Amino acid sequence: MNKKLKRFAESGVLIHFFFLIAFAVATWFFGMHELAYIEAGVIVFLVIFSLVMAARKRKQLAEFIESITYETDNAKSNTLMSFPLPIAVFRLDDSRIIWGNEMFFDMCGAKGARLDATITDLVPQFSGKWLLEGKKRYGSLIELGGRKYQLHGNIIRSAKDEADAAFMGITYWVDVTEYDDMRILYEESRPVVGIVIIDNLDELIRNYPERTKNDIRDAIEDKLNQWRDDNHAILRRYERDRYIAVFEKKYIDKLREEKFSIVEQIHSVENPIGIAATISIGFGEDAADFGEAFQFASNAAELALSRGGDQTVVKNRHGFEFFGGRGSEVEKRTKVKSRVMANAFAELIRYSSKVYVMGHKYADLDAVGACAGIVCLARKYGVKAYMIIDQENNYSKELIARLKTDEDYASSFISPQDAMLKADSNTLMVVVDTNRPEQVEDQDLLETCTRVAVIDHHRVAATYIQNATLSFIEPYASSACELISELLQEVLDKQDIKRCEAEAMLAGMVLDTKSFTVRTGERTFEAAAYLRRSGADTAEVKKLLQSDMDTTVARYNVLTSAKLYKGIALATPEEPQTRIVTAQAADELLNIQGVDASIVMVPDGKGGAFISARSIGDVNVQILMEKLGGGGNRSVAAAQFEQIDTDTLYQKVKEAIDDYFED
Repeated sequence: MNKKLKRFAESGVLIHFFFLIAFAVATWFFGMHELAYIEAGVIVFLVIFSLVMAARKRKQLAEFIESITYETDNAKSNTLMSFPLPIAVFRLDDSRIIWGNEMFFDMCGAKGARLDATITDLVPQFSGKWLLEGKKRYGSLIELGGRKYQLHGNIIRSAKDEADAAFMGITYWVDVTEYDDMRILYEESRPVVGIVIIDNLDELIRNYPERTKNDIRDAIEDKLNQWRDDNHAILRRYERDRYIAVFEKKYIDKLREEKFSIVEQIHSVENPIGIAATISIGFGEDAADFGEAFQFASNAAELALSRGGDQTVVKNRHGFEFFGGRGSEVEKRTKVKSRVMANAFAELIRYSSKVYVMGHKYADLDAVGACAGIVCLARKYGVKAYMIIDQENNYSKELIARLKTDEDYASSFISPQDAMLKADSNTLMVVVDTNRPEQVEDQDLLETCTRVAVIDHHRVAATYIQNATLSFIEPYASSACELISELLQEVLDKQDIKRCEAEAMLAGMVLDTKSFTVRTGERTFEAAAYLRRSGADTAEVKKLLQSDMDTTVARYNVLTSAKLYKGIALATPEEPQTRIVTAQAADELLNIQGVDASIVMVPDGKGGAFISARSIGDVNVQILMEKLGGGGNRSVAAAQFEQIDTDTLYQKVKEAIDDYFED
């Protein structure tokens, strides 16, 4: 800048002096000495005059610049002092205030300037970390003196020389109280649509006179109406067992804190023989309009039903939240529903070019047995069915080997890659024993097929296979094989089922029911009897469930690491174990007196770990595993972790158990 000013102050006459001197020298050489002397004198005069004028010009310019600088500094000072926002400048190393305007100290309630204090003395909740992170705005509002402030700021240096520079923070405090109050009012008054469904109305009022039926309905509605009035909502019945409700969001937040206790309160309504009423509620919040909110609520309500009912599900743009659902699932499956599903499924198969069927990764006997049932049904209608099962990573090698000895199954096993190449628009993909897309044998193949059917007995989780052409999900069922057996009864004759297929499905049922001791209803025994009549040999089924000596020893090594915590047996072996050993150990722990549930945590040898959980009491292990990112059903659940050590996992499980019992 100084060089620029110097060039500006100097006159551009050097080139002229050069030519004048050149002419004077030329005059001297041509012998005109008198004229040369005159020219030299003129040149000297011009040089002196030029230097004097340049000096005067530089002096005038310096005076002008000095006046401008003074006025600029004065303007800056006046601007900071009279700035219409509170401003504070502080040292970043110790938060000591260097300077603040009057509005800042008034805002903090200080009398006069407090340059001896730190900014945290005046504003305890303040932290300058956000400035050091390069941010220009504080992440949240600061409340002070009943007002709310949004902070903006930046970092400045106190000296130009980097060696002597000290970093300071300058903050601007913007009062946003009215704006934030309006935002809160807007968010609290946002409409939330709810759908309330009476899960077991038919069971409550079946075979009773009209007066008793009306009394039961009125008792339920009295509870719901009181709930509506307490939360200033709208509630109207639009179907025989369904209600639509509209709440303000602030009341939903309150209900969320109460864990939607209305679900428990409804249990006090009972019919004459003591059957308690249960309801499922689906809420849709954070929607763009009422139509979307109703769609969210419908999805949430259906998800609550598919998880067994007696719970609340809240859906927003980001996913689902689950509340309740600790009780036993409500059986809503009937012979009529099974017949309708069987006929619809048969039609899907009949008009398909081919059928693919797959279960979850690491297929067990229930998954493979259900796949065999689908192959049997497809054969009835002359449609070729293929089973997509990882031949190496599964827990049903003995069953798969037996199936391959049958000529119809010799070419029925196919890899996901080959299936992808053979798929067309009329291919039917059947998913059994899971309803979560990330758990299937090959998710890419699932997404390739446009016609999908899902048959499963697990509760639906937040991630589930959506837009399925047919969905037969019954959490009350003991196993996927039980559901498949019910479908086969409706459309097949006894001779249509091969012995190996009947034994495969019966083995799946025996595995999931722990030899018919857990999750077993009358429909379970009916399905087992049907398979027995179809040729299943229970002795051969027993052989499919046998373990080798190494597996048996490994299982008992796991049991020796078990400890009891709040009635739940926790086992954490140090050595990696197979999933089948883990599952068998979890089952074995339930045989110990005083154990209501068991959780086995095993390292996978790759830096991660997996959990197998079982329950025979009131503990719902599905809710426990969902807290850890897993899933399952009330009696059988699991979870998996990519990178975690067993000590950390053990603490996470204990925290999940604590949260479960606190809730």
